[in-house]
Amino acid sequence: MRKIAICTGGGDAPGLNAVIRAVVLAVLKRGWECCGIRDGFNGMLMPEKYPQGGLINLSRDSVRGITHLGGTILGTTNRGNPLHFPVLGSDGTVREVDRSDELIAALRSQGIDSLISVGGDGSLSIANVLAKKGLTVIGVPKTIDNDLDQTVATFGFDTALSFATECLDRLHSTAESHHRIMVVEVMGRYAGWIALNSGVSGAADAILIPEIPYDLNSVVMKIKEREAQGRSYAIVVVAEGAVAKGGVHSVIEKEIGRAERLGGVGEKVAKELQSLTGKETRLVVLGHLLRGGTPTTFDRLIALRFGAAAVRALEEGQSGVMVALDPPTVRYVPLEEATRRMKTVPLHCDTILTGRDLGICFGD
Repeated sequence: MRKIAICTGGGDAPGLNAVIRAVVLAVLKRGWECCGIRDGFNGMLMPEKYPQGGLINLSRDSVRGITHLGGTILGTTNRGNPLHFPVLGSDGTVREVDRSDELIAALRSQGIDSLISVGGDGSLSIANVLAKKGLTVIGVPKTIDNDLDQTVATFGFDTALSFATECLDRLHSTAESHHRIMVVEVMGRYAGWIALNSGVSGAADAILIPEIPYDLNSVVMKIKEREAQGRSYAIVVVAEGAVAKGGVHSVIEKEIGRAERLGGVGEKVAKELQSLTGKETRLVVLGHLLRGGTPTTFDRLIALRFGAAAVRALEEGQSGVMVALDPPTVRYVPLEEATRRMKTVPLHCDTILTGRDLGICFGD
């Protein structure tokens, strides 16, 4: 008998519940046990927060009917990194400590011999360290940002992209009716995949992504060109990690034990465009709307495939690997390689070339 634990960490993404269902059913099929850790690793590191326990026994009944649901039945968090866990000292100051050995000991005390960690670059970097310390770990790539290396796509991205594109479609009519500039800020952190793909698909006039530092004068020229052609409105898509030439990222806050929170660049761009063009400008921040909702068929399918493949990897004796989409198959890649660098938008990729051919301004 083997006892497998699964955890979901970082930001939520459509498809997490599909992964959980696939893992549970595949584990039970092999006669093993399966349990879920609450809220990333918090269920193990802060069990006192959970009166009914930080572990959830997962049965067929636990995962019945959850494939189409957004979010995660286990809960998640982007705080509580066990490698840099925030601890309040007696003097009232907060410091970071490494609790990874304590985490592994806690898992083993529960009879857990293998972990399936579902997350983005942060969660999988933690998984890589745990694997190096001797815990059997399989990683599953999850992020709406699509910025994990070594996999063609991460689940959650397609759903976020589809919603962003639908929003752009809706904004065209109101922008045209009021002769306005509509600035739409989307998530993505330091990668521009959501902004680029939704902007091209949604017929945006300008797209600002982190990979191309922008000069708003270029966007202003594009808007004036449209006015000369009798087009009195414009749609500008801005990635939350976009940065002006010579500028810095717009950060809302930075907390100890947590990645910095980006945001505010859309508001900055909207105000400057209104000042430079004299045209009424409105800002729409899609934010966490991109994380919620029912996963698309594509995201459901690869999430189910990833979950089942993770269990097969355990059966084959694998550890320290991430399941990755490599059409038409799912393969295993070392966690070390998957987390070594962020997958950003190549400057000469076909989608950017297509956008330029369509007349879209990228702020350069």
